[in-house]
Amino acid sequence: MIKLNDQAPDFTLPCNNSGDNSDDITLSALRPAPVVLFFYPKDDTPGCTIETIDFTSLKPEFDALGARVFGLSKDSIAKHAKFRSKHGLTGSLLSDADGHTCEDYGVWGEKTNFGKKYMGIERTTVLIDATGHVARVWNKVKVKDHAAEVLEAVRAL
Repeated sequence: MIKLNDQAPDFTLPCNNSGDNSDDITLSALRPAPVVLFFYPKDDTPGCTIETIDFTSLKPEFDALGARVFGLSKDSIAKHAKFRSKHGLTGSLLSDADGHTCEDYGVWGEKTNFGKKYMGIERTTVLIDATGHVARVWNKVKVKDHAAEVLEAVRAL
């Protein structure tokens, strides 16, 4: 599991920013901008939809602070495009189809739902500072008011 002050693992992943288009995003190339990575289990599920809508609604405030915000799941770019379109999302969604970045950040693991065990993404948010170090980690995120809490942490950097 990623910890405070760790160097954030670098990655290059496809990113859906609009329509069906994608661009590759490399974390280290975003410096010195602070970066928020919110890892979520799956597009178009209730909690993930609420969380992504909340980050979208605060996007202008994150932008004003120079922060880059990315949702990240194992869903494909095509699925991200449908999700964005269906809910009018304006945020950037990264596709970690092979799961390497989820593993590097320690968010991929065994989960239990209604007594059934399965592998999945543990809802986690990581704030990365201008030097590429982890400034804050939120584990087992509850989506209500989470995006606003992350915005306050970005303001405090």
